Amino acid sequence: MRGATHAKWAASAAAVVLAATACGGGSDSGSGSGDSGAVLSSSWGDPQNPLEPANTNEVQGGKVLDMVFRGLKRYDPETGEAKDMLAEKIETSDSQTFDITVKDGWTFSNGEAVTAKSFVDAWNYGASLKNNQKNAYFFGYIEGYDKVHPEDGSAQTADTLSGLKVTGDRTFTVKLSQKFSTFPDTLGYAAFSPLPQAFFDDHAAWLDKPVGNGPYTIQSYSKGSQMSLRKWDDYPGDDKAQNGGVDLKVYTDNNTAYTDLLAGNLDLVDDVPAAQLKNAKNDLGDRYLNTPAGIIQTLAFPFYDKDWDTSGAQKVRQGLSRAINRKQITETIFQNTRTPAQDWTSPVLGEDGGFDPELCGDLCDYDPEEAKKLIQEGGGLPGGQVTISYNADTGSHGQWVNAVCNSINNALGNTKACVGNPVGTFADFRNQITQRKMSGPFRAGWQMDYPLIQNFLQPLYYTNASSNDGQWSNKQFDQLVDQANAETDQGKAVDLFQQAEEVVRDNMAAIPLWYQNGSAGYSQRLSNVKLNPFSVPVYNEIKVS
Repeated sequence: MRGATHAKWAASAAAVVLAATACGGGSDSGSGSGDSGAVLSSSWGDPQNPLEPANTNEVQGGKVLDMVFRGLKRYDPETGEAKDMLAEKIETSDSQTFDITVKDGWTFSNGEAVTAKSFVDAWNYGASLKNNQKNAYFFGYIEGYDKVHPEDGSAQTADTLSGLKVTGDRTFTVKLSQKFSTFPDTLGYAAFSPLPQAFFDDHAAWLDKPVGNGPYTIQSYSKGSQMSLRKWDDYPGDDKAQNGGVDLKVYTDNNTAYTDLLAGNLDLVDDVPAAQLKNAKNDLGDRYLNTPAGIIQTLAFPFYDKDWDTSGAQKVRQGLSRAINRKQITETIFQNTRTPAQDWTSPVLGEDGGFDPELCGDLCDYDPEEAKKLIQEGGGLPGGQVTISYNADTGSHGQWVNAVCNSINNALGNTKACVGNPVGTFADFRNQITQRKMSGPFRAGWQMDYPLIQNFLQPLYYTNASSNDGQWSNKQFDQLVDQANAETDQGKAVDLFQQAEEVVRDNMAAIPLWYQNGSAGYSQRLSNVKLNPFSVPVYNEIKVS
């Protein structure tokens, strides 16, 4: 479930921000035709799960889905606007029942035609409780979801959503359980991708080598080493690959990836490590990208742990927020490629789209005395110490977590008040989170699916939402989100979402740290390299010489 304001309108605000604040380089799109058969290499991390569209809700897996699948909509790589892809038309007269026509001539890379049934079968599979898909929640507004995926512990009583009906080879209807005016703008999210019959006929074989309908096919995958994708020559879309393929190389340390880039052993690093940010411009010149993106870094809390789900713990969380010197950390560690957060969304939304630079107020300002006071009033740190968990294999999380802990320790005058807890791999880290094994705050970065305020709030804080890793729940927040989603007036919807965000603030459901730019560096072999508003390389447009 994504969106309650109009994507084109919100995306235009994002485009203005991107144009106004982008810095760093980027090669001219007209600088040579490149070798359409040449393969580039890019840094990567193993995804948490096999690449089922409805079971992938993290960045590394999402990168691959964006290369291998195309849905009814696609988010414009320049603006984030939801544009028709496989949708020939999506029509509604009441913002509750939608008639969808799929474009003719599309196939999967195995030759199967993409039909209305390809979407309906995929969505039914994704929604079904028995399939245990992490993104099942995104089908929650479709009528019948309560029978297919009951959330009250009762037994599943239906295998298919009553709100989905195939009406022709290329047509189907979607009936929602309530009005949701911008439901079509959510349909570029990977969970809504179509699936071939091969997925259902031999599921194990498909998982071993996923088949999609995007500009690339998966040639091979060796966990912990590399995934090789190759251009699909018969791809019917307009966004064909301008290169021969991409080898995604697994790195457990981005510093090693950066070293390999400089040594000529790697073509693209899409997350320049913090330790190298001060050198990147000198090392790479115009081959260094530093562009605003819809990413926010937060600290989430395990509300399933009684120590963090009390009225006193609310003050402790507020006190921890006040103990973090965001300005110093973003300047010294991140070389101003991060901006201290003042709300729980992103500046790429623009203020008309819901970004509020004053929402957090004093609660996000560094004040050691107030921090100590709030934590004391809340009963002190649970167990006398805060442990911040993070994955140690990608990004520069260890550096900033240590800096956050040092800031907290200095503010509280206690060198043992906060310690970092590195978890070896991203997959292990995510598994510990989804298995509810966290006993203290943990890293919770969010990369938007599209530039709408709803996308920064509902998936993360709505009761039982797909990415609500801390299991926070608040009835007032849920009610405001429901009202906003049903509101057809853009301004009123944004206002309701901002009211919901105030509930997040008042409860300090998560501590906002900073907004993140997308950073990347690339080799002299590449041209036409850019990051989309989601901080993901637009792989299909990269040219290789």
